[in-house]
Amino acid sequence: MSLTSSMQIARSALITSQIGLQVTSQNMANAATPGYTRQIAMLQAIRGRASDPFHIGQGVAVTQVRRQIDEALQRRLWNGNSDEFASAQELNVLSQLETILNEGTEFDMSTQLSSFFNTWTEATTLLDSESNIINQGESLSAFIRNMRTDLVDQRAQLEEQIDSQVLTADALLDEIASINQVIVESEVGEAQAGSLRDRRDQIVTELAQLMDISVVETNAGGYDIYSGSSAIVQGSRNRGLEISRVTENDTLTVRVQIAADSTPLPVQSGSIGGLLNSRDGAIDATLEKLDTLASQLIFEVNKLHSTGINEDWLTSSSATLQIPTSDRTLALNDPNNSTLANLPFGATNGSFTVSVRNSEGIVTSTRQIDIDLDGLTNAGLPGFGDDTSADDIMNELNAIPGLNASFDPSGRLVIDSDPGFSFGFSDDSSGALATLGVNSFFEGTKASDISVRDDLTVMLGRMEEGTGKFIANGTALAMGNLATKASDGLGGLSLTKFWANQSQEIAVKTSAARTDANAARLVRESLDGQRAAVSGVSIDEESINLIEYQRQFQAAAQVVTTAQQMFDTILSLV
Repeated sequence: MSLTSSMQIARSALITSQIGLQVTSQNMANAATPGYTRQIAMLQAIRGRASDPFHIGQGVAVTQVRRQIDEALQRRLWNGNSDEFASAQELNVLSQLETILNEGTEFDMSTQLSSFFNTWTEATTLLDSESNIINQGESLSAFIRNMRTDLVDQRAQLEEQIDSQVLTADALLDEIASINQVIVESEVGEAQAGSLRDRRDQIVTELAQLMDISVVETNAGGYDIYSGSSAIVQGSRNRGLEISRVTENDTLTVRVQIAADSTPLPVQSGSIGGLLNSRDGAIDATLEKLDTLASQLIFEVNKLHSTGINEDWLTSSSATLQIPTSDRTLALNDPNNSTLANLPFGATNGSFTVSVRNSEGIVTSTRQIDIDLDGLTNAGLPGFGDDTSADDIMNELNAIPGLNASFDPSGRLVIDSDPGFSFGFSDDSSGALATLGVNSFFEGTKASDISVRDDLTVMLGRMEEGTGKFIANGTALAMGNLATKASDGLGGLSLTKFWANQSQEIAVKTSAARTDANAARLVRESLDGQRAAVSGVSIDEESINLIEYQRQFQAAAQVVTTAQQMFDTILSLV
C-alpha cells in the first residue's frame, strides 16, 4: 500500500460524491413533478488488488443510477386507473340517462301515461272530451318521440367520444413506440434513461385511463403493449387502433380493433370501455324498452279503439298500414310477408265480429270473421298457404251485405257502408284490426313514429261482448283500465308497470355505478399513495442524502490534503 493508493481511494470518493450530489439535486428539483420516479445512485466498494496482502480495497464506485420503482405496483396502478375511468364514465352516462328519463317529476313518462289514461276515464263527464283525449294523445306521442330523440342524441355523443378517444389512444401508442426506440438506443449496459422512462410511464398511465392494457418490458428496455392477448405495440412499431361498426341482427355494434389486421380487441375498461359498455348496455337497452313500450301502447290502444263505436256507428273507416300488392295475398303471419313480418306486434289466431245496421238503427247483419293464423295447412302440415291474408279479410268484408272493402292506391284497406247503412266492429280476439290499423287511434309502430292519426274520430262506446248491447262509455272505461292491465307483449306487465321497472332498473344501476366509481377512486388513490411511498421524492430524505454526500466529499478532500502533506514530508527527507 502507498500514499498514491490512498489518494486514488479518496479520488473515487470525490467522484462518487459528485454523482450522488447530482442525483440528489435531480430528485429535489422534481419533487413536485407529476409522474417523476425518484432516482438512486447504487454504490459499490471496489475490491482490492490481488497484490494487496490486506485486501483493503480501492475505494467506491457508482455502478448505476436507477429509478426506485416497484414494477408490480406500477402495473396495479395502471389497472386501477383503467377501472376508475371506466366506472366514472359509466356513472356519467347513467346520470345523463336519469336526467333524460326524469322519473319522479311531473315531466316523466309515468305521468304522461297516467294523464293519457285518466283522460279516457274522465271522458264521459266532459263536454270537450274528444279534444282532450286527442290533445293528451298527441302530448304523449310527442313526449315519447322526444325522449327517443334525446336517447339517440346521447348515443351519438357517445359515438363521437369513442371515436375521439380511440384516436387519442392511437396517438399515445405512437409516442410509446417512438420512446421505445429512443430508450433502446440510449441505454448502454446498466445505464437507465430515467427521464425517458418516466415520460413513457406517464403516457402508459394516460393510455390506461382510456383502455385496459397489459405491459411487458423486453430485455432491450422497450414496452410491448397488449390488449387481451393481442399485441398493439411491439418495440418501435405501433399496429394502430381503429373503430369498426358492424350491423348484426339489425343492431349496430361498435368495436375497437387493430388497424393492421382488423383483430377485434376486448376493451372492457378505461373510459373507452366504459363508453362501449354504456352504449351497448344502458343506452341501447333503454331505447329497446322505449320502443317496446311505444309498440305495445300503439297495439293495445288500437285493439280497443278498433272495436269502439259511437252512437251513430261508422259509415267509413280506413286502415293506416300500407300493404303492397305482393304482400296482400300472403298470410299475415307468413315470414315472407315483408310488410307484416317487420312489425313489432301482429295478429294471432282468433276472430272479430262485424255488425251492419240500417238507417232505422236495426241490425241487418252480423258476421264473425275468423282469422286463421295457426301456421298449418288444411292437411295439418306446417305452412302458411291456408292462413288468413289481407286479401282474405277484404273479401270476407265484401261478402257482408251493405259493406264495400278495397285497397286504396297507397295500399290501405278502406271499408265503406252502402247509403243508409252503418257498421261497427266488436269482439276482436285476433288483433287483426289493430294490426292493419282499422279504426285505430294511433299510427306508427315504435317510439320514433308514434302519433295520433290525422283523420281520427274518437270512439268512446262499444258493443258489450256476448250481448251486443251498446255501452256509451264502454271503450272509454276500458281504455282507463288499460294502464294497469297485464299485456302479453310486455311479459305479463302493464304499460305503467313495465316502464316503472325500467326506470327503477336505471336508478339501481346508477346507484351501483356511483358506489363502484367511489370504490375504484379509493383503490386508485391508495395505489397512488403506495407508489409515492416507493417512488416519490421525500425532501427530508434527500436533505439527509445531501448532507451525507457533502460530508463524504469533505472527508475525501481532507484525505487528499493529508496524503499530500505526508508525501511532502517524505520528499523533504530525501
